[in-house]
Amino acid sequence: MKLNLYVLTPKRIIWDCEVKEIILSTNSGQIGVLPNHAPINTAVDMGPLRIRLLNDQWLTAVLWSGFARIVNNEIIILGNDAELGSDIDPEEAQKALEIAEANLSKAEGTKDLVEAKLALRRARRRIEAVNWIPPSN
Repeated sequence: MKLNLYVLTPKRIIWDCEVKEIILSTNSGQIGVLPNHAPINTAVDMGPLRIRLLNDQWLTAVLWSGFARIVNNEIIILGNDAELGSDIDPEEAQKALEIAEANLSKAEGTKDLVEAKLALRRARRRIEAVNWIPPSN
């Protein structure tokens, strides 16, 4: 059996294909979705989306929050934004992480602190996507 996965953002279609399995970050933790999963609607948290293709290869993406609907072997994820792991430059991601850490340490005021924490969280998720090692089959 397989799942139909659609990952959509306001800017583009990130994913539209059949897959074996996904692992999705939600506001209550990560969930794994296999064929015949119970129907669920859930908020998507900023974090990784792991995708197991029909050939058993794993891919990763980073979702910047949104909403997911899982029903009848169809997964529709509407995200605010998303980035495929293969599109992330590891060196640029590491630089962004270092900048975010520096900005957090010198943040003054509530607004700066909130923005710095969000930038740091986003940078960490991008690094996590780049460094993820898929399970061996």
